[in-house]
Amino acid sequence: MKKKKKGSMLRELRQNGSAYLLVIPAALYTLVFGYFTLPYMLIAFQKFNFKTGIFNSPWVGLDNFEFFFSSPRAWEVTFNTLKLNFLFIVVGTLAAMALAILFNELRSKLYSRLTQSTILFPHFLSWVIVSYILYSLLSTDYGMINQLLERLHITPINWYSSPQYWTTILVITAVWKDIGMNLVIYLAAITGIDDSYYEAGRIDGATRWQLIRHITIPLMMPTIMILSLLALGKIMYGSFDMIYAIIKDNGLLYPTVDVIDTYVFRSLRTIGNPAQAMAVGLYQSVVGFILVWGSNKIVRKVNPDHALF
Repeated sequence: MKKKKKGSMLRELRQNGSAYLLVIPAALYTLVFGYFTLPYMLIAFQKFNFKTGIFNSPWVGLDNFEFFFSSPRAWEVTFNTLKLNFLFIVVGTLAAMALAILFNELRSKLYSRLTQSTILFPHFLSWVIVSYILYSLLSTDYGMINQLLERLHITPINWYSSPQYWTTILVITAVWKDIGMNLVIYLAAITGIDDSYYEAGRIDGATRWQLIRHITIPLMMPTIMILSLLALGKIMYGSFDMIYAIIKDNGLLYPTVDVIDTYVFRSLRTIGNPAQAMAVGLYQSVVGFILVWGSNKIVRKVNPDHALF
């Protein structure tokens, strides 16, 4: 049996060697940053000392968690994190699903491919570039939007001093940047639907909208549910690169857009205690796990075929 297993493994490696070579960088990245760093979770309960290391630093119990939970802004940044990520998931999913259905209905394949490439392009831009694009639109004196408002005889808005607008601005920006990648995934899901379902629907006299409503959307749901459940696992992690690139240290906007990651970064930039950062990271991971596990359990009860595990 052992010889057969070894023979089959060697045969598999010979046949698909190039595919396994492509997997090596991702596997190494996951091992180094996903598993080899797990022992460092201990420092969340220690007064970490770089000289003595993680196994010899003194234990302080839950003292590191007080750094975050005793702060008057802890619940504000937690709420902002949940609010923004929830809106990113819901609006992004609905927008990508609607676009995927529209592109699937297009008859011109050339136009569809060109448009898909255009929509996908922002996904490959860094948030620094996006922040400058946004600034060119929202700048108080020279921004395109304020110039347009002046031409319409409307008082210009000082966007970077008005926190009430920034939840909507960030949601629109995040959806614009990432909708292309989600669109590709949902289009692949639609492409995998058997044409016989549509042929049977047309024979029964179903309209195009009825085909979408009763065939396309229901058969897309497993993909939508899996991606949504995976996104829920990171709902406690604010998009640090997006928030910090766009907002930077603009304290006027903190009430609506400051998230856990940016708050901790600013605090640790002055305090410099990695144990406190680990405590907050552990808090985010535990809450994220509970949300994924709980949501998956609910989905499994409603429809087991749509559950993640």
